[in-house]
Amino acid sequence: MWYERPAMSKKAEADRVLVVDDDKNIRATLTMCLEGIGCGVTAAGTSAAALAAVERTPFDLAFLDLRLGAENGMELLPRLLAARPGLPIVVITAYATIDTAVEAIKLGAVDYLPKPFTPAQIRHVVEQVTARRATAHRVADLEAQLADELPGIDFATKAPRMRAAFELATRAAGSDAPILLRGENGTGKSVLARLVHVRSKRAGKPYVTVNCPTLSEDLLASELFGHAIGAFTGAVRDQAGRVEAAEGGTLLLDEIGEISPALQAKLLRFVQDKEFERVGETRTRHADVRVIAATNRDLDADVKAGRFREDLLFRLNVIEIEVPPLRERGDDIVPMAHRFLAFFARAANRATPTLLPAAEQALLAYAWPGNVRELRNAMERAIILFPGAALGPETLPERIAPATATVPRLGANFTLDEIEREHIERVVAHTSTLEDAAKILGIDASTLYRKRKKYDA
Repeated sequence: MWYERPAMSKKAEADRVLVVDDDKNIRATLTMCLEGIGCGVTAAGTSAAALAAVERTPFDLAFLDLRLGAENGMELLPRLLAARPGLPIVVITAYATIDTAVEAIKLGAVDYLPKPFTPAQIRHVVEQVTARRATAHRVADLEAQLADELPGIDFATKAPRMRAAFELATRAAGSDAPILLRGENGTGKSVLARLVHVRSKRAGKPYVTVNCPTLSEDLLASELFGHAIGAFTGAVRDQAGRVEAAEGGTLLLDEIGEISPALQAKLLRFVQDKEFERVGETRTRHADVRVIAATNRDLDADVKAGRFREDLLFRLNVIEIEVPPLRERGDDIVPMAHRFLAFFARAANRATPTLLPAAEQALLAYAWPGNVRELRNAMERAIILFPGAALGPETLPERIAPATATVPRLGANFTLDEIEREHIERVVAHTSTLEDAAKILGIDASTLYRKRKKYDA
């Protein structure tokens, strides 16, 4: 019989499965099959029972019959998803058609299984859902780790161009096509490259970066492809390069526009054919590596000027992603500054300070020629140099928040309240506690609290 309990080499990880079918025999046999592969099963014969079940239990998977007596399973599908967003639902029916399959997928089903089905098909569906869930968890964990290591990454960006860059990177991650990241220095091209790797099928393999401008042509060739013993002075042993180190994973070539024409030819061969030779060696080697290149140069202009190979640009530019400068991401600047402060405060084992409104305004008014990297450095500097609980504009570098006539000064046209507020903000910014600030100001802590509340400082 089709519901004979199947043998499995690997037990499912206690998936909680909901079976919705008005036929009690189908419910019983499907339950037996699922329990045989290690699942916990809840069976429901009506829409009401199914909805009550998903309210009680966070299921990992649901099998839904399209015909539930007088009820319509297609109408129940979106209601189940509304009650339990993200629930993988597999539609099952004895009346399979292309139209119903398309409609079910459009409504949010992950698969479509015509009756009669076999234990092997059920097992395959469960394994696929389990694998997708594990992948989603791994990606989420890697993204959280990436955000901790590189706090400039901002998945919740409000900037349309940056959001478009993230979306394109996410779509591109599923392929092995070369990617060319364009953008000014400090915009976060390397962070985006890491995101592509994390979201790709290569996430568990090495991620390797080569900074092209830092090495001479010969040393860069050796760094990339390795060398044989005696290939040059100091080559005392065979040495694998970064290409081999990245086997199965991703190789980021940072500032690709700086490499020499001779090395461009070798790189073109590798990008096209995955073939290369170590420096000083004639043996052809192969490497399965996904290449991402980044540049702040206008490579199209370099091609016209003869500085960069057009065929190499075509090979690298299969998918082009433009990373916008920070000055075009105005809504992201202050939230990103707060994340940097939290990141560096954790590293310094101190409480995260707040940014006073005047400091936030200074950040928004600045042009950020150094982009995200400059913002990161400014926040790290503030954490190191200023121990206070609040950071005013004076804690920022002079180029970012220059002294201007808008800052209250003794003898200028400012009210006493404006001068008092500015003085309180500066003292609080330079002290570790409110008690210390109160002592400097010559008032008690409760008075300082009231004044800060009055000035919103």
